[in-house]
Amino acid sequence: MTPRLASAAVLVSVAAAIGAGVALWIVRDRLLTPYKGYASIEQFVDIPAGTATAAIGRRLVEAGVVRDGFTFRAALWWTRRSRALQAGEYRFDRPLAPVEVVDRLARGDVYARRITFPEGLTIAEMARVYEAREFGSAASFAEAARDVSLIRDLDPLATDLEGYLFPDTYALPRGTPAPRLVASMVERFQAAYAGDLRRRAEEQGLTTRQVVTLASLVEKETGRPEERPLVAAVYRNRLKVGMGLQADPTVVYALRKAGRYDGNIRRQDLALDSPYNTYRHAGLPPGPVAAPGQASLGAALMPAPVSYLYFVSRNDGSHVFATTLAEHNRNVRRFQVLYFRR
Repeated sequence: MTPRLASAAVLVSVAAAIGAGVALWIVRDRLLTPYKGYASIEQFVDIPAGTATAAIGRRLVEAGVVRDGFTFRAALWWTRRSRALQAGEYRFDRPLAPVEVVDRLARGDVYARRITFPEGLTIAEMARVYEAREFGSAASFAEAARDVSLIRDLDPLATDLEGYLFPDTYALPRGTPAPRLVASMVERFQAAYAGDLRRRAEEQGLTTRQVVTLASLVEKETGRPEERPLVAAVYRNRLKVGMGLQADPTVVYALRKAGRYDGNIRRQDLALDSPYNTYRHAGLPPGPVAAPGQASLGAALMPAPVSYLYFVSRNDGSHVFATTLAEHNRNVRRFQVLYFRR
């Protein structure tokens, strides 16, 4: 090779190297530069299980999360995480560099939707919340709530999970199957009941089922924290002396099970022949009538040290309590009879 040809070859090599370096710099700059191609405040991208890598790229490009297919492929090559991408729903609310997008999918940083179950709901009511939040069908939740194996160690008599699905807010990926959520709710109940509450129940000779049943009545009767120990005391005092509980929430529950509840309790409903009707049957009902929260569980085991046997609503969310029937009748006249006459 002549000196001139050798020089030309060197120049070509140098030019190629420079070109490759420039190209690499351009690619690197694109991979590390944040991008946002959607106009909305947030963008959701759902990656179903089993979606091919190329299809994931198309979804991200169509959603405006990644600039184009080449950029996505380059980001996969750069990060070497093409085999780590995980399915799920992802939320994007700010510009992200393509390598950050790939990293989020590789970590499985899926968006968790929040679902809240307030205290005092039944399984049927929780099922409707589950469906309304678009996690799945109410029927699938109700079916999962029949898995008594989840609570068998605490309540061998349970025929469903009524009372054991702990009311709380849960953060879950959309589409979380009902059995997984139900299992989490039972675990949350077990954590809330473990320790001091379970020890107190054992010391008082109460089964878990009895505690949760009583707590469910407290939960349904009042939403005022200061009244829960008082309501619990009334019911425990009645149980102690052999009085009927005569708890309206048990009648409502019985009517619902019979498909007869329309939002009202009538005099004839108090005669409904159901083991849950505590106007007809003495003692606690067969099981919980709703899901009690931590405070009601505590009140059931730590009732106020009072001798009350009666209470009636003041029609403002609070109640007035009484020890004697004569006192109670006066309260009923004042807060029910005369109040509604006015």
